[in-house]
Amino acid sequence: MHPTEAERSVDAPLFSPLCPSAAARLSACCHGGAKMAVLAYSLGKREINQYFSIKNAKLLSLLAVIILTVFHSVSRYYGGGDTCEWLLSSGRFLGESVWQPYGCMMHKYRSNEAKSCLRQKRVAFVGDSRIRQLFYSYIRIINPDVREDGIKHENIPFEDRSSSVNVDFFWFAEVNNSLKEHLIAWTEDTTIKPDVIIMGAATWSIKLHSGSSESLHQYRSNLSAITQFLEKLAEDSEVYWVLQDPVYEEMLSDNRKMITNQQIDLYNDAALGTLNSSKRNSKARVKILSASREAAMETIAQSVDGLHLPESTRSVGAMVLMNSVCNKVLKSIDGSCCSPLPPLNVLQKLSALVFLASVAGFATLNVLGYNKHRKSKLVSDVESGEEKKPASAGLKSPLQAVCKMGLIMAYFYLCDRANVFMKEQKFYTHSTFFIPLIYIFVLGIFYIENSREAKLLNREQTDEWKGWMQLVILIYHISGASAFIPVYMHVRVLVAAYLFQTGYGHFSFFWLKGDFGLYRVCQVLFRLNFLVVVLCLVMDRPYQFYYFVPLVSFWFAVIYGSLAMWPQILQKKANGSGFWHLAVLLKLLGLLSFICLFAYSQGIFDSVFSVWPISTLFELQGSVHEWWFRWKLDRFVVIHGMLFAFAYLVLQKCQVLSEGKGEPLFSTRISNFLLFVSVVSFLTYSIWASSCKNKTECNELHPYISVVQILAFILIRNIPGYARSLYSSFFAWFGKISLELFICQYHIWLAADTKGILVLVPGNPMLNIIISTFIFVCVAHEISQITNDLAQVAIPKESGALLKRLLGVAGLLVAVLLLSMLEKGRQ
Repeated sequence: MHPTEAERSVDAPLFSPLCPSAAARLSACCHGGAKMAVLAYSLGKREINQYFSIKNAKLLSLLAVIILTVFHSVSRYYGGGDTCEWLLSSGRFLGESVWQPYGCMMHKYRSNEAKSCLRQKRVAFVGDSRIRQLFYSYIRIINPDVREDGIKHENIPFEDRSSSVNVDFFWFAEVNNSLKEHLIAWTEDTTIKPDVIIMGAATWSIKLHSGSSESLHQYRSNLSAITQFLEKLAEDSEVYWVLQDPVYEEMLSDNRKMITNQQIDLYNDAALGTLNSSKRNSKARVKILSASREAAMETIAQSVDGLHLPESTRSVGAMVLMNSVCNKVLKSIDGSCCSPLPPLNVLQKLSALVFLASVAGFATLNVLGYNKHRKSKLVSDVESGEEKKPASAGLKSPLQAVCKMGLIMAYFYLCDRANVFMKEQKFYTHSTFFIPLIYIFVLGIFYIENSREAKLLNREQTDEWKGWMQLVILIYHISGASAFIPVYMHVRVLVAAYLFQTGYGHFSFFWLKGDFGLYRVCQVLFRLNFLVVVLCLVMDRPYQFYYFVPLVSFWFAVIYGSLAMWPQILQKKANGSGFWHLAVLLKLLGLLSFICLFAYSQGIFDSVFSVWPISTLFELQGSVHEWWFRWKLDRFVVIHGMLFAFAYLVLQKCQVLSEGKGEPLFSTRISNFLLFVSVVSFLTYSIWASSCKNKTECNELHPYISVVQILAFILIRNIPGYARSLYSSFFAWFGKISLELFICQYHIWLAADTKGILVLVPGNPMLNIIISTFIFVCVAHEISQITNDLAQVAIPKESGALLKRLLGVAGLLVAVLLLSMLEKGRQ
């Protein structure tokens, strides 16, 4: 999980072209048209990569961000950027029943949330039978067991005693003097005045007067008479006027035939032209609800009588009203419509000051012409051991990296905390998941190349593995595929495979190199946690919110602790005696016992991770339940990875394996047998996962059987020599920045902390995905380089300097934790 992209030049192509030797070998075995196809394939990739370098891509993404930020800011300022207005006025259906307001996300309120929001409030619905339908849909959010058993053409009360919520329906089929007197009574007596008023009427006026022009004129006159009272009520209460929904004229009964869509449009125009016409006080305005009309235009054909709406459409209007009233109270993260901007806390302000100070420092050094750098020796990557270009030892280079990080964090904040860009809800269909999946695998095949070595799970292959898994996970998240259990269970295996690689990679490193030094530990933990720590400060989220990083960091610490403690057993020591191999297995058995102790005793687990300051790292919303769920779900897979690494390295040392290019891993008979077993195991797991009906039950089995598909994949991928000798540079490129991709998606690709989708280009979902993905990938790659650069500066190799720096970091973290506690106390 530790990319080494810093060793690449920023001018390097996005995906390396086919090497000349590989192209020559391929050409040698081809004739005629096939030879021309191979040549075109190779030249095509060279042509793409010649003009499309990562440096050019980042400049283009920066330009796109600037243009889009200016566009959305200007549009909001001049074109009306009120998400409350968007919520009430327009939207569309995703599928058949999911309503998507324009530009923002609508929270689906549950009963307990509605009661909390409306506690000790009075809500009044005033109007005809259509408003009565809306009334029933609204109170069903509060109490799903309510039935429509009220007397028609009569007032209907509703009270929830547990929360002291009163929701009443008042029958006023026409806008007349009786309604006016009722409104006057509310303005004069504050003890009976509702906190929320929802009104609407017109169809009875059309019906009783046969749609005459005199009736329309009287309707407009009566609306004018009550407008001043509605505006007065709107000074202290929320007042909504519901525009009339269309009718399905073919299904109307004979006594309703005069209620035509043309008449309804005339009455709606009269309401729009009359209400809020005075404009004396922008705050005391009647809000117009037209979103339910937009929804009804698509579903009115399902009406049973041509006049009244189907249940699903009525629920849209009720949920829109609940969001309009409650989002500013409960501030649900996935209810971005009508939700206020969160205020900056102390840590966010301090973070902004640090970034601004870095910009000032960097600008000062440039003005003064400061360019003094000490020469640094080449450093080795903590995982691969490969040498890479070091960062400059002077101040200018780290300040520049911090400045870049500050600009990137500003983009993160604009995307997911400021009301600049739009957000939309996820909606799963099989096509939104499987079509992109097929597309990326075709791209991956296009970039297949010869690997530099043919060892089992070599560096290029593991990067490829991480890359395609990360791309699948990204598609899974943006498509909302967690709703489809077979896909969910397969993605759970991919997450487990990442942790399997953690166990495999770190065990291999410690076993072969025996480097248990503090420098190695700090490098790995810095690489894993730098971005997340910065996001916790800037985006005001707890550490556990980015659950994968705490998970990987925890398991690295466990692997390190179990292997570093006495006796430290390395491959060099174990070669002389089989006793040491047994000792390693005993260590792993002890680790397994430790895992089982925590897994089967939640009380012990909670008591350990609920102690301050550990609790600040692992709690989410005041509980360690989420950490318990994530940890327990893949509790055995890390030790599976360690055992596999141990078995592989022992077999390799005993020269049991054939790892030459083109050679099968074992003898032909054994290879064929293992391939058959692996394919059967892989397919068996997939069939089981596809038959899952309940997430909870399948998750209980997942820790025990996920390793089956992981091992099956490894053997299928590595037993054939030709498969082991090839890899996809496309997937490997993404594998090097897989950690950044996983974390960055939370805020600059998805939205509302992964609950929705970021909309940079409204009105064109395909173009929006293309542009937002392009920017997202460029940002992730840049963060990877910044992290590698700062790791070399922040973590010195000298033990004394490193210990001093660790003490300073510890003091800083304690200060951050204390400030965070004070901030929570104020809230």
